[in-house]
Amino acid sequence: MGGSHLPGNRVIIYDKVLQQDMYYKGVVILSYTVRYPYFSSDKYQIALDKLNHYYKTRAYKYVKTNIMMLYQMAMVEYEYAKANNFPVRPFDVVTVYEITYNRHCVLSLYFDRYEYTGGAHGMTIRTSDSWNIACSSPIRINDLFLIPEDVNAFITDTIVEQIDQEVLAEMEFFPYFENYETLVKENFNPNNFYLNDRGVIIYFQLYEIAPYASGIPEFLLPYGIGGAVRPRYC
Repeated sequence: MGGSHLPGNRVIIYDKVLQQDMYYKGVVILSYTVRYPYFSSDKYQIALDKLNHYYKTRAYKYVKTNIMMLYQMAMVEYEYAKANNFPVRPFDVVTVYEITYNRHCVLSLYFDRYEYTGGAHGMTIRTSDSWNIACSSPIRINDLFLIPEDVNAFITDTIVEQIDQEVLAEMEFFPYFENYETLVKENFNPNNFYLNDRGVIIYFQLYEIAPYASGIPEFLLPYGIGGAVRPRYC
């Protein structure tokens, strides 16, 4: 079924995966799974092919450079563990993605890239993209707020207000660092957002404003008057 027959000009998404167990001296020392999307649509395939090329190239480059570098590290760790009678802990690398918005020529998604290289836990880094597929251009955060003042200041003030409300709620486990107001303003990255049906989601990386156990902090800025504009390009 073609993309244009789906409700609201939705795009069809196919899942692509690069996957391998990497051996050294007969032992798996690194496993990786890298997922990336392939987009299809009757009407906007030329624009989508640019995105398809971009995500495929990015996935293959990550395997060729970052994962090969981690494999070299894993070999060193293996030799060190063997020399000291430590258990060998294989490295683990997983990239997954989530399509969070797909209608009216708007595609939004995020990638979580997890790398475990020994130690207590692995690290996850999130990246995201939002696209206007009618003209294959990225959607910027400034495109989503029709306010005359500084958009970044508006967003960080709103996030600090949301955390303030949690302080007032006197939660038993407060999930943020005490100096959250400073950290929100210092670590806010205008590229770290994605769209869903309810609004714009702003996120921070692990450790930026909260302990590891809190995960990746997310904040919703809803669509509506005085808030975010729901994008629509076809």
